[in-house]
Amino acid sequence: MTKVNLITGFLGSGKTTTLLHLLAQKPENEKWAILVNEFGEIGIDGALLKDRGAVLKEIPGGCMCCVNGLPMQVGLNMLLKQAKPDRLLIEPTGLGHPKQIIAMLSDAVYQPWLTLNATLALLDPRQLSNSKITDNENFRDQLAVADIIIANKQDRWQQSDRQALSAWQQQHLAERQCLEAEFGNIDAALLDMPRLNLRELPDARHHTHSNAKSGLAALRLDSNVRWRRALNQGQGYYACGWIFDADTVFDTIGVLEWARLAPVSRVKGVLRIAEGLLSINRQGEDLQIETRSSAPPDSRIELINENDTQWNDLQADLLKLRLESVA
Repeated sequence: MTKVNLITGFLGSGKTTTLLHLLAQKPENEKWAILVNEFGEIGIDGALLKDRGAVLKEIPGGCMCCVNGLPMQVGLNMLLKQAKPDRLLIEPTGLGHPKQIIAMLSDAVYQPWLTLNATLALLDPRQLSNSKITDNENFRDQLAVADIIIANKQDRWQQSDRQALSAWQQQHLAERQCLEAEFGNIDAALLDMPRLNLRELPDARHHTHSNAKSGLAALRLDSNVRWRRALNQGQGYYACGWIFDADTVFDTIGVLEWARLAPVSRVKGVLRIAEGLLSINRQGEDLQIETRSSAPPDSRIELINENDTQWNDLQADLLKLRLESVA
């Protein structure tokens, strides 16, 4: 029997960082798996979570709950059949409706195979002052279905953020546990909490993304192609991402400045640099970076914004940061 948890939260709330902390606490005698879905086509989270001690399956390019959830079902069935994990962590896109996923996991067909434990929702209280976010149906649904709320990024809060969180708790979260955390650092024991939030929710509205194809693996390069770009849009957001081959190396300082100054709300990337690997995670003005000596198999970076952006200009500047001349 596989124990399953949803790790939800709006864009930039810290889901992937939380998953990394949870994976670091995995018992040696257990096999864990992760099913991750991203709004864009590039597959950044998969690159960040790779080789962290869990079997990984990606569903890029939209929302795993869309339509009849076929990509989600295929990915889930493959993990259960092939990996036979003791625990499965599911990270839906920050723009996804979790209710359909919970309904599917609760279906009788899966009852002999899995146990649905508590759903955890990451919340950055600073987002509570942004009406574009609080009015977003996905944001509200993610918090509404959660059993445990993780008020994340405590190190970044102002007093007004704490007051906004307190007011939100009294109005919306009074019945459920709300924990505070920094950098998504939570106790893995929370994963064994039972699912208690069983109230019915209104059906999520049908929504669409771009015409980009959703697959069961992140975007790959064809032979003799050095890089590719992919676009996606939906839910009032736009995404543009790039993947570069293993022979492309980026200027470290230059690409950090490019990511810091890009006129978008969200930047995530895993890039090859002369020193090895550079991980970039930017939400608004918050910029987190990590370097490691081991190089990734390729370079991937993705931008998300509330408005369509001059992607060609950003692309031209990014291409200038390659340390070798490529076509």
